[in-house]
Amino acid sequence: MSAEPLPLAERLTRQIAAGGPISVAHYMAESNQHYYATRDPLGLEGDFTTAPEISQMFGELVGLCLADVWMRSGRRPGALYAELGPGRGTLAADALRAMERAALAPRVHCVETSPVLRDRQRGLIPHVTHHDSIDSLPHEGPLLVVANEFFDALPVRQCIRVGDEWRERVVIRREADAAFLPVPGYRRIESGLPPIAAQAQDGAIIETPIVGAGIAYALAQRIAKQGGAAIIIDYGYEGPLLGDTLQAVKAHQFADPFTDPGEVDLTTHVDFAVIGNMARQAGLRVHGTVGQGDFLRQLGIDPRAEQLARATPARAAEIEAARMRLTDAAAMGTLFRVMAWTHPDWADPAGFTA
Repeated sequence: MSAEPLPLAERLTRQIAAGGPISVAHYMAESNQHYYATRDPLGLEGDFTTAPEISQMFGELVGLCLADVWMRSGRRPGALYAELGPGRGTLAADALRAMERAALAPRVHCVETSPVLRDRQRGLIPHVTHHDSIDSLPHEGPLLVVANEFFDALPVRQCIRVGDEWRERVVIRREADAAFLPVPGYRRIESGLPPIAAQAQDGAIIETPIVGAGIAYALAQRIAKQGGAAIIIDYGYEGPLLGDTLQAVKAHQFADPFTDPGEVDLTTHVDFAVIGNMARQAGLRVHGTVGQGDFLRQLGIDPRAEQLARATPARAAEIEAARMRLTDAAAMGTLFRVMAWTHPDWADPAGFTA
């Protein structure tokens, strides 16, 4: 009989005891890997709700945006729809339905490591092929990529200013109360920091999306080789900026990121400047960012909401509330940013007019 796996908190404690403090990036990676592998975190009974779960309009308009750029780029054959971190598959199902109306029926591939979420996705998109990473995505055919709230969950390196030097921020286990605690490490960081670091005060923090940058560059290289476009949607900024954006959510409430590792959703705000630079280095054209509200309005969410309300009058108030939540500046309309990449031979996507 095999032994029961150790709780993640105990595993991390043993790692720290054996090898010393662990980086914030390592802590975040271990926590989120366990978190997503063991549950469906979405919806009212979960920890958070994403835009596709709010309304079908979100996925439909994302799908139409990709279908439109595909049509205006010559209707290249063999297209693939590839979504990174597709949650329950709701966005993909809505996007693919919209694409079908535009005579686009791409092969469907999703990058997802969670066995729980893979099962959910198969229920909505039965013909999906799953991948552990973008490396195994097919190497032939243009890629139509969606990444909605994907990059925010990837580990970041945090550096903290201590006096006149920068050190990597690490996590220890405090003996007095067995709590995990972020502290400045001993490792000095002498390169790779943005110019804004020179203006920082003692205690300032800079986040570097080490994992996200690598994935963005690898994905952009594939689009540069195969053709296609990508839409990236997340909460974030165009940096670099100073500040600690690491946050935890549990049961739709903010929580302490360093309590209950593996039992809370850990995210940081996405630095779209880094993500965009990776695409440019691979030879792609970058569009945006624009606010999610502006993006959806330019794609026609207002008339689509009116159309749905006329078709189902009993749901008119619900549809309007969803439209407002997705687009209003006080909700998701400004905090969430949208960026697109396109192959240099492809048309510009709709939705990015300033």
